[in-house]
Amino acid sequence: MDQPAASAPSPAITRSLFVFSLLYGGLVVLAGVLGTKLASLGHWPVLGDLAVESGIFAFLLLVVLSSAVAELHGRDTANRLVRFGFIPLIVSMTLLTFVIHVVPPAPFWSDQEAFARLLGQGARMQFAGLISYGVSQTLNVYLFSKLAGDRLGHERSGLLLLRAWIASLLSQVVDTVLFITISFAGQDLPIVSIMEGQIISKLLLSTIMVPPFIWFFVKLGRKLDA
Repeated sequence: MDQPAASAPSPAITRSLFVFSLLYGGLVVLAGVLGTKLASLGHWPVLGDLAVESGIFAFLLLVVLSSAVAELHGRDTANRLVRFGFIPLIVSMTLLTFVIHVVPPAPFWSDQEAFARLLGQGARMQFAGLISYGVSQTLNVYLFSKLAGDRLGHERSGLLLLRAWIASLLSQVVDTVLFITISFAGQDLPIVSIMEGQIISKLLLSTIMVPPFIWFFVKLGRKLDA
């Protein structure tokens, strides 16, 4: 009798890539939800009073995770992570739109208007979010990898922090310009002033958050894969 053909082995995935992918998918969804709150960053010398949409905290972690995956597993793998991130992002947008506009609220629930106001986004802003996410995250991975010469594990910690910081700064500027331009162009709003405030706030947070978190996630990833 003919022997059954052996099934092809499943593609291997490291522990760090598995854990980081799960976290990445959750943060993609959470970034949009957190973005409904405007957070105060307080008063800073020279810069003045700063405020930023709270989704930046989750978005900067996405930047860090994609950079960590590029460092541990290569640029191609990090780019795939970014592309797969569109799946939870689009699914969450679709479900929110469905729940807000199609599913009727219970008769005794009186928060439908507040729920729709906080979590509902127009098609234009959803499109802006998709474009700015894809371009800025891909740019971050590209810059981070290019600054390393696409080498893995051959850079000192200090250069790792510097590469992640520079890539984050530039990608956040592009993200802000794309999102605000696509969302609000043609409306009677001070777009340039909005961009300036958001860019300054995001650059400040990138400087504070990105270096320690990239160090932590790269170290964690290597420990998980050991």
